[in-house]
Amino acid sequence: MGHRSRHPQANRTSRLSDKTANSPSHANATRLVEAGRRKQWCSVPGQPGSVVNPAVWRASTHLYETAEDLARGRPNAHGHFFYGRRGGPTQWALADALTELEQGAEGTELFPSGVAAIAATLLALLKPGDELLVCDNAYEPTRNIAAGMLAGYGITHRAFDPLDLEGFAAMIGPNTKVVMLESPGSLTMEVSDIPALTAIAREKGVVSVIDNTWAGPLGFPALVHGCDVTLMSLTKHVGGHSDLMMGAVSARAPQLGEIRRYAQMLGQVVSPDDAALALRGLRTLELRLERTSATATEVARWLSTRPEVSAVLCPQLEGAPGNDLWQRDFSGGCGLFSFVLAEGADKKARARLLDTLELFGIGFSWGGYESLALPIDPASLHTLRPWPPGIDEGSGLGLRLAIGLEDAGDLIRDLERGFAAMGGS
Repeated sequence: MGHRSRHPQANRTSRLSDKTANSPSHANATRLVEAGRRKQWCSVPGQPGSVVNPAVWRASTHLYETAEDLARGRPNAHGHFFYGRRGGPTQWALADALTELEQGAEGTELFPSGVAAIAATLLALLKPGDELLVCDNAYEPTRNIAAGMLAGYGITHRAFDPLDLEGFAAMIGPNTKVVMLESPGSLTMEVSDIPALTAIAREKGVVSVIDNTWAGPLGFPALVHGCDVTLMSLTKHVGGHSDLMMGAVSARAPQLGEIRRYAQMLGQVVSPDDAALALRGLRTLELRLERTSATATEVARWLSTRPEVSAVLCPQLEGAPGNDLWQRDFSGGCGLFSFVLAEGADKKARARLLDTLELFGIGFSWGGYESLALPIDPASLHTLRPWPPGIDEGSGLGLRLAIGLEDAGDLIRDLERGFAAMGGS
């Protein structure tokens, strides 16, 4: 199943955009083409709007006309030359385009990786003595940041079960300032009731941050569903070709201002060359998501018929755990999902499966054009939710598949060879 025909629309056009085609009435496909293409970023002198793509501006030093110009200073916002660490037209174009896609966002900050975006956001929003609540199925580096770096600054954290609304509400105390969400959950793919969780947080004065890398703004408009801050790894779907590292944070005010301030204090900046690659990937984002999502659903459906598999954890698969919430809240998915091997499988058998695969690479990350497979053992990462999830006859051994742009039939035949190899010695 790909991205469905209902297209979430922005409640405003970007304040930076001067292209009337970026109208709130346009669908995502049109917005992906037009966003971030301001005339002054797509021009040569004397010929406004003369090229399709924003140029790659490589510049560390931004010059001032006079001493008076230098003394007066320039606004600390995208679109104003100051110094290369605050970006230039290539980075501003990407940030502007991402803001266009994030309904309700006041702006977007770019970071050299998704983890850098997570770390800077939490540092910006928390201070010593504050408490962070982290969903029990969060990305492992997120939990490491909470238990390591933040703890060193006197910021405490606790994990909560994202499927237990009453338990979540009861955990919020006077020092709780931020809740970190992720849906579907990393590796284990639980879908949370984000609107309900964020409503509870807002009522208690807690800021909601979500890692929305899985669906992104096209599949899940996070700010519309109650989040205050949404972040994603552009390394994944936006880059789309496994050749860049980058993260982004889009937010409402006042959180945006604090995140921008901390990003600058930490010296966070992305290269204009990588920003140009991300902009290129952004233009075809919806097409690639539709293709990988449809192929993933086909592969997941086939896996659900296999005797070697005890559970398929794919939110967009009919009847899978969380599919009801996915149907209610999401307008699209992606190619990432997990499955659990049936009872009797061991790690050697799983390794034989992986080593037999020819079309699936073995490696981290996802969202590129190529398919990947990765063994997962999330039991040690979960402190509240059991693994495997309610499966009586599962081995507990999992695999995560990142489906790329290959033919679904070819991928299924590759997995079939892998299953056949599991029976060997």
